Amino acid sequence: MATTNDSEPTADGTNESKAGTTTETFPKTRTEAATGEAPVEAAFPIGYVGVRWGGTDEATGGGIRLKGADGGQGTWQSFGEGGCSVANGGGLLIAADQASGYELKAPDGATGLRSVALDCTHGPDRKVKVPSDPTRVRGVQYLSRAAWGADESLRFKADGSENSPTAFYPFQTITVHHTAMANDDPDPAATVRAIYQLHAVTNDWGDIGYHFLIDEEGRIYEGRYSGDDGLPAHDADGKVVTGFHVGGFNSGNLGIALLGTFTEQGPKEAARKALTRLVRVLVRLHGVDPLARVTYTNPVNGTQKEVSEISGHRDWMATECPGEVMYAELDQLRKAVATGR
Repeated sequence: MATTNDSEPTADGTNESKAGTTTETFPKTRTEAATGEAPVEAAFPIGYVGVRWGGTDEATGGGIRLKGADGGQGTWQSFGEGGCSVANGGGLLIAADQASGYELKAPDGATGLRSVALDCTHGPDRKVKVPSDPTRVRGVQYLSRAAWGADESLRFKADGSENSPTAFYPFQTITVHHTAMANDDPDPAATVRAIYQLHAVTNDWGDIGYHFLIDEEGRIYEGRYSGDDGLPAHDADGKVVTGFHVGGFNSGNLGIALLGTFTEQGPKEAARKALTRLVRVLVRLHGVDPLARVTYTNPVNGTQKEVSEISGHRDWMATECPGEVMYAELDQLRKAVATGR
């Protein structure tokens, strides 16, 4: 059904509706919260489990055991290095493969362990206005927030105010991440919705932390909300909306996350090409040298750090992100962006 109505995203979950849109349905994300290590049984198939704790930024010693849909107990899985969100003081997201329940072990030295079961695929339908035509930034096609099913109500507090109002600063640098989740994802859009739920609600950041995300097949997803000027991640003047992807160094720092884990393997060629195209568009848009070293200056507090114009998350803080293999590919990415190949 096409519409010609123009409206802003609202606190009740209504997504933007503009001329040239069609109505699509997406499942509302269902959640069930728990505390501590006791076994959890959910009232729905669990697609993901979000876990958060205090007392330490490390995930060492932590783990999860999933209970299958048939009631069988799985084996314990380590939390591993914890992932990008944990390094930024947030929670860990784990794919649960439609489990019926789970049990947790807290990381060494952790306090206040809490978790949330997420179902991003089977919830009640939500109607969303999605652009009829493909959305593009300087010729590069991407899925708008509406097109991947972002529930805009998650950005708002109970009183109707935005949890994290948008703030914009001049572009300085690009940081590449991986999500440290399962590869060969059968439903990457659902994973993006799960990351959004974790970042916006569980972490209380008020929105998804990245400006863009890229799945293994090369689809690009719009991340952090930046308004309705038509240029994702930016305002009408070309300034970058502040995200939540590198703690202490977010303003003016544009974050791109590849879905998957690239510690022992690299991204698929489609994802690699999409990342190159997107970064090339962004550096041309902002007129910067992709091969340069720059001194990033936080415009909010003046903190400085020397990094590459195109850096990895680990260049900013102690984290494995974006994975050993992906990090080793960043020099190749810089050269490909610079040469146009």
